[in-house]
Amino acid sequence: MHERGMQGQPLQLEEGWLCLDFANTVSWHASARPQEKLNTYADLVAWARSVRLVEDKAADRLLTEAAQRPEEAQAALHAARALREAIYRVFAAVAAGADPAPADLDTVNEALARGMVYLRVARAGDEFRWWWDVPRGSLTGMLWPVARSAAELLTSDDLSRVGQCADEDGCGWLFFDVSKNHSRRWCGPGCANRAKARRFYARIKQAGEDQ
Repeated sequence: MHERGMQGQPLQLEEGWLCLDFANTVSWHASARPQEKLNTYADLVAWARSVRLVEDKAADRLLTEAAQRPEEAQAALHAARALREAIYRVFAAVAAGADPAPADLDTVNEALARGMVYLRVARAGDEFRWWWDVPRGSLTGMLWPVARSAAELLTSDDLSRVGQCADEDGCGWLFFDVSKNHSRRWCGPGCANRAKARRFYARIKQAGEDQ
């Protein structure tokens, strides 16, 4: 699936699926001390802009609206975090071969239902593309494509390619495994190298104990 932004532009995604990139807006997600990246509504808009989910002008309008309606902006941020955590738990369960909690699926479905009424088909040059007709003033419109992305991945033939970083310290990063034999275990070199070093020192320790 080639996911696109609110107005049809190609997204710039690290893991290939919008829902997974959104779920990864917390570092060390599976640890005792997760590091939040969405601390303000402006952070949410900045993330949406960084993956090209919203265009620059739309992002500026959102920030202006948020400044004028701070309580609604805070509520939108809470809604974004709640959706993210539900998506994270759903796909972490999938990666572990477990059943997602019904409450988490309900959260995804509720966001999906709110957004789908604004999804349109529009002409773009020689093509037709999905287009989100977000009401002016909405502060949560960027969450609807995220929910749709989660639904698309959950119902796709590629669901088995969803994995979670095997780092023992609780990295928790979700990824989409494009390797031919589904052999990816780590989010990147950092966690892979830590695991390699851990195995090396374990062998050294074991060798010393065996002497």
